[in-house]
Amino acid sequence: MDRAPSAPIGPWPLAAFVAGTAGQLQQPQLWPADAYGLVAVAGLLVLLAAAWLARLPLRARGPRAAAWARAALLALALAGLGFALAGGRAVLRAADRLDPALDGRDLRVVGTVAAMPQRHPLGWRLQLAVEAAHRADGQPVRLPQRLALAWFGGADAADAGAAEGQGVAPRVQAGQRWQVTVRVRVPHGLRNPHGQDQELWLWEQGLGGTGTVRAGPADAPPRLLAATAAWPLEQARQRVRDAILAQVADPRAAGVLAALVVGDQAAIGRADWDLFRATGVAHLMSISGLHVTMFAWLAARLVGLGWRRSRRLCLAWPAPQAALAGGLVLATGYALFSGWGVPAQRTLLMLALVALLRAAGRHWPWPLVWLAACALVVAADPWALLQPGFWLSFVAVGVLFASDPGTPRPASGPGWRDRALGLLREQLLLTVALAPLTLLLFGQVAVAGLAANLLAIPWVTLVVTPLALAGVAWAPVWELAAVAVQALVAVLAPLASWPAAVWTSAAPPLWAGAAGVAGGLLLVLPVAPALRGLGLPLLLPVLLWQAPRPPPGAFELLAADVGQGSAVLVRTAGHTLVYDAGPRWSGDSDAGQRVLVPLLRALGERVDTLVLSHADTDHTGGAQAVLAQQPQAGLLHGLEAGHPLLAGRAALPCAAGQRWTWDGVAFEVLHPAPVDLWPGMRPNGRSCVLRVSDGRQAALLAGDIELPQEVALLARGASLQAQVVLVAHHGSRTSSAPAFVAATQAQWALVQAGRANRYGHPAPAVVARWEAAGARVVRSDGCGAAWWSSATPQALRCEREAVRRYWHFRAVPAVN
Repeated sequence: MDRAPSAPIGPWPLAAFVAGTAGQLQQPQLWPADAYGLVAVAGLLVLLAAAWLARLPLRARGPRAAAWARAALLALALAGLGFALAGGRAVLRAADRLDPALDGRDLRVVGTVAAMPQRHPLGWRLQLAVEAAHRADGQPVRLPQRLALAWFGGADAADAGAAEGQGVAPRVQAGQRWQVTVRVRVPHGLRNPHGQDQELWLWEQGLGGTGTVRAGPADAPPRLLAATAAWPLEQARQRVRDAILAQVADPRAAGVLAALVVGDQAAIGRADWDLFRATGVAHLMSISGLHVTMFAWLAARLVGLGWRRSRRLCLAWPAPQAALAGGLVLATGYALFSGWGVPAQRTLLMLALVALLRAAGRHWPWPLVWLAACALVVAADPWALLQPGFWLSFVAVGVLFASDPGTPRPASGPGWRDRALGLLREQLLLTVALAPLTLLLFGQVAVAGLAANLLAIPWVTLVVTPLALAGVAWAPVWELAAVAVQALVAVLAPLASWPAAVWTSAAPPLWAGAAGVAGGLLLVLPVAPALRGLGLPLLLPVLLWQAPRPPPGAFELLAADVGQGSAVLVRTAGHTLVYDAGPRWSGDSDAGQRVLVPLLRALGERVDTLVLSHADTDHTGGAQAVLAQQPQAGLLHGLEAGHPLLAGRAALPCAAGQRWTWDGVAFEVLHPAPVDLWPGMRPNGRSCVLRVSDGRQAALLAGDIELPQEVALLARGASLQAQVVLVAHHGSRTSSAPAFVAATQAQWALVQAGRANRYGHPAPAVVARWEAAGARVVRSDGCGAAWWSSATPQALRCEREAVRRYWHFRAVPAVN
């Protein structure tokens, strides 16, 4: 009996390649290109040594020792090559970033829309392939090859304050060639613990800069130069997306269909994403491996049927191989058309490996196929390792591979009962195995996900997606697909409303998460009973993890990075207060939903009191999202009567003299007093001023008070001394009077302000005033989230510095 040819490489060297790549991603700064070249040369030399060792006679090397030595050398070589390959690509990508000297400049830019534009309430988001750029004096400048641009002028633009004087943005289409005035910016995003890394996303997409299209009265008007044939795939995607939105009246169903056909996940609204996440079916609403596999199978069947009708074709190439190749090619086209996401890449690489192995008559063990696909994805996109979807998809496929019982199937194929039991078994395995990983990545698990996926997977895979794709050929079919989506939502909504639908927990540290993932795998994999018994103990750290809290008699202050706005967490041994909730950016995006809710979930917080200092939207924009997640929280406020946030909710207005104590920490409201309020006054003057003290150290949260309120506080003899002060009104010139600054005796002065904001916050004179008084000024646009503890008052942790990676741009110093 002939043995199938063995694999040319074992699993450990492939795992080492991935590990070497992951190591490079941890670098805070890039090395010179020559250094990565030296690492690559060293890896090649070690690879040659492994090849030489493999050719030695068995007597000279000993079979077992040689095998171990060769595997070790291969692992070392591939780890070095993975590190060098990722580093070399990063050096090339860094060279294509915007020159910081151009940051904030208005340039006249000519370029082509290179990707399907995204419509949002403020206007358009688009990617521009740059052809040329000039200063106002006509001097040419070099820009990155691609820019991520915002073209404001939508329904919510004026309310958000982002597009003042910009008018209405025109309809933008992929392939259009424009000449526009762009205010260019270096890539920069919010930096918060457990938050999204926008700078990483821009880096991975190859977007070397950002900017806004300037179309105000003082700017040269945008000019549409031509509608070109460039980027034909993106043009086709946009035509199909627009056709779906025009054909389907229900926005919810239309958004889901657009996501399934062309990969436009932005077409799905925020409320719908919340529903899909709560029921654990969000993975089905993007182009997942399941969709690509189904498409490849169907395409292979159709190609095979057509191929067998031609005797000449069958003689030229066997129908099974032609069907396999045709299915793979068509599935690749579908993946490209739908946005080329990581799950689609992973699935295609696995399918391609299986197809090549089958064509070559080889059979590799599943760990090798799995790791080879993983290594290929990482080689193509090293930064995919930092995406949660990468780990969820690969771990899910690995679990299904490893848990396959390998029982022979009947010649007639499995019946419907066997298929149903198989689906139930797979869902149980994936639910148990992925729960710890989901907790590690997102801090929550959809308990309703098992039931929801049992219904949603076959429905979306066999009904919704085929109908959605068929609509590309005949648009009325999208109406049937919309009905199928509506039926799915009708089933999911009651599951999401179940009180225990989602189980949340504090985000565990990496060691606890890794132990939990190992425990989940041991519980579902076919291993010895003794090993399986270790699964539950390994799960306990991730299930029972509680985020560390301050000791009794101490408190912590976390000033979140919310851009131009304010949001501060104050934590004691057993209580949590949130002071302000950050800005609202658009109708479906605010700091509560994007920053505070994920942060509170990751820390395992149960908020006792939300303080809204005053009514400005840069302080209250995220309040609704916070209160929805924390319905038990009390509300203390400086809002006017009749404010929408007060409707149907018990709330207490701020008043000077209010005091309470939590865990040995005293809280006192210093402003406003009744004499400080009068009808028609500006909201800033109503700001709640809160002082927090443990008897030794204190923090002062000043809202947006201005000079008259500071004078009033000084006149009343209010206790203003504090080690850390949230600088009033984001460092505006209208606040921080010299006497007020001196009275605080602050060591740290926190300024929460957006980078390059249109107000000029913080004012240089105000920064100089705090520094002259002996305070160290900490700016959120340079520090990110700032974490300070009364137990260690001399130290302050900046998120942007503590978790720094080479793709992060340092716009301003974190601390002055």
